Amino acid sequence: MALFHLLVFSFLLFTSILASSPTSIYPEFARPTKSGYLPIKSDQSSTLFYAFHEAQEPASSLSDTPLLLWLEGGPGCSSMLGNFFHFGPWLLSPKDNLTLYQNPFTWNRRFGLLFIDSPLGTGYSVVKDATEIPNDQFTIASHLLVALQAFLSSDSSFRSRPLYIAGESYGGKFVPSLGYHILRQNKNVLSNLRINLKGIAIGNGLTHPITQVPTHADSVYFTGLINEEQKMHLESLQLAVVKLIIAQKWKEASDVRTVLLNELKNVTGVVTLFDFTRTTDYPIDMISEFLDHEEVKEVLGVSKDVHFQLISDDVAKALHDDKMKSVKYMVEELMQHTRVLLYQGVYDLQDGVVSNEAWLREMNWGCLEGFLKAGRKVWKDNGVLIGYVQHFASLSEVVLHGAGHFAVYDQKSNAQKMIEHWIMEKGLFYDGEENFCMEKGLFSDEEENFCMGIDEK
Repeated sequence: MALFHLLVFSFLLFTSILASSPTSIYPEFARPTKSGYLPIKSDQSSTLFYAFHEAQEPASSLSDTPLLLWLEGGPGCSSMLGNFFHFGPWLLSPKDNLTLYQNPFTWNRRFGLLFIDSPLGTGYSVVKDATEIPNDQFTIASHLLVALQAFLSSDSSFRSRPLYIAGESYGGKFVPSLGYHILRQNKNVLSNLRINLKGIAIGNGLTHPITQVPTHADSVYFTGLINEEQKMHLESLQLAVVKLIIAQKWKEASDVRTVLLNELKNVTGVVTLFDFTRTTDYPIDMISEFLDHEEVKEVLGVSKDVHFQLISDDVAKALHDDKMKSVKYMVEELMQHTRVLLYQGVYDLQDGVVSNEAWLREMNWGCLEGFLKAGRKVWKDNGVLIGYVQHFASLSEVVLHGAGHFAVYDQKSNAQKMIEHWIMEKGLFYDGEENFCMEKGLFSDEEENFCMGIDEK
């Protein structure tokens, strides 16, 4: 009996010790392969934060395994939204406080996955003072280019690996801007510093506002959310924005577009323009709480003095005048040298299908007619509808069924299929030919078929 009591006491003591022992909210098995800061200038007073997850199941040797860089939108939204909410290997549970769960639909299953908090002042990225926050796409891309070069130089295998850049929302500007600057830099640097850019992907993006803004009224009207009188009112606001863009009154154009979006939400009564079917907003509050935790910051190589904000008001203010400017010409040039994927969720009322198809049809690209004639194809998996794919040459467009603005969150499994099939050129993304309507390669002596038709900007 004495032995029994001793065993019971020992068990209770042991379980008490376990219960009182501190447990990690960021277990070692969930941590990135590497993370920290990338310099944008020599004094390192302002730096960009990154986190990198190496491919789990690379389809080929690591030296040939693509790298996929994710840039979040906002402007001023941290790319950690993609990491811990969309498609990173470990996601935060919206039900269990600060608990991570393994994501079977992660984008680093086949590819190395790199997240960078950009611009300066976003997420964990450090800015010396608010005056250093960029207010234009050129500076943002220049910073990213320096940081990306530093990352690629940190491992001898990175430089040769194919690079794809993806992003959503205001990433519709960040992504093509960086890609465009990579093309320009590659022309003027030694071969050992060239970046092996293969493609860009934009999800529910704002890219060419002068064409996208006028689509809001039609989008909500033909969805049945407003009547004819409300449509006319929205159209008057849209016209005001367009006139201000033409006059290059960027601040005023952005101001009126904000009024337009607010009115759009008010007259439709939806919870969020990002997905008109949602009855509650997206559960993202826990991301800031998790990433502002001292243990998490220590693991990721972030100073405990850095305060994490998922969305930076300072960055949004700095880029206010940039919002209604276009980067369409950058996409047009990228189409000549890389592959481009545009994808949207059908429920997005802000930067959705109608909005993106409008500017797509205005692209100055020699193969546009071929793309338009290619038509949409229904995309199913085991008889279940995923969405629709239209593909020709270097351009692919995907409309994801059952998804909104955050399409890669709403449809995690199908988004994984989309990005893997697109990068690996499988299924509906493979046309059996090498004609990508691209010019002769900038970076090699290989001859490629191409269609001309782009004005130099």
